[in-house]
Amino acid sequence: MPRSPLPPREGISATALRAPGGRATHAKNHLPVPESIGDWLESEFPEAAPASRHRLLTEGDMRAEDGRSVKWDDPVIPGGFYFFHRPVPFEDRIPFEVGIVFEDEDLLVVDKPHFLASTPNGRFVRECVVTRLRVDLDLPDLVAIHRLDRITAGLLVLSKRPETRGRYQRLFQDRRVTKTYRALAPAPPQELELPLVRESRLVKPVGGRQVLEVEGEPNAITRISLARTISGAGRSAAIAEPPRRGDEIAEYVLEPFTGKTHQLRVHMNALGLPILGDPVYPVDVAPDPYDFSSPLQLLAAELAFDDPLTGNPRHFSTRMSLGQAPVAAS
Repeated sequence: MPRSPLPPREGISATALRAPGGRATHAKNHLPVPESIGDWLESEFPEAAPASRHRLLTEGDMRAEDGRSVKWDDPVIPGGFYFFHRPVPFEDRIPFEVGIVFEDEDLLVVDKPHFLASTPNGRFVRECVVTRLRVDLDLPDLVAIHRLDRITAGLLVLSKRPETRGRYQRLFQDRRVTKTYRALAPAPPQELELPLVRESRLVKPVGGRQVLEVEGEPNAITRISLARTISGAGRSAAIAEPPRRGDEIAEYVLEPFTGKTHQLRVHMNALGLPILGDPVYPVDVAPDPYDFSSPLQLLAAELAFDDPLTGNPRHFSTRMSLGQAPVAAS
């Protein structure tokens, strides 16, 4: 996809829409090409009010990929990309702040708080790390080059410059980044020997939130180690969910060798050690996303890789801790 000719607006990237037809292979290249932009938008958004479709061109500043403004009666470029700013409703603020761990010309490494999404996703477009920091730091090209679940806290790496972004993204795609997580969960039973490596095949059913372990060739691998056990007297008041076994909880070191959705949470739950504060495993309780009372006790604690530009080793450590309730901004 070509780069958008429209800069982000309020930190939110323009939406890209591809026209039917054209010679390149894409999902709509077999469809007939409408006679005009207006006809196309009417077929693309049939339930929208006519005035709303017209506003995509005016308030949305709709443009072709070459940057020229688009008019209602203009012919459609077969298979062409068009960009516009869609209306984004107000979102109540997630009352936790992003902490900056490291910054240079190319990278920004931050501590993402619990409950704040990494990137625009579904319900949260304004209230995510990328949108916030684009506005707060005046960095319109900022992009996260990997992601953390909204309810997971810790280290997140963002790219500041499109010119070098691809080389850093490849590190994550090629699994050349060493990731270490910390988690709090019930203490292990005596019969469970740690450390261990959990290998399984993970599948996320369509329409479900829980990822399942199924039969088949493993696609998810995690090394799980015991860091320490914590007696009942040492448990933080911030950990609202009691352990399932006795009065002890434990801190674990989790090292994923793959990056499947919910991998660490599924693997811990499969061992009978669900991570404290998890609203999905073992039971999906469908919590209110603005309920901040029981944060997931999972923290992206360390990241290490060889810098693709210099070859020098890079190592980053979080400044956050487990067992502490997130502190709301005043």
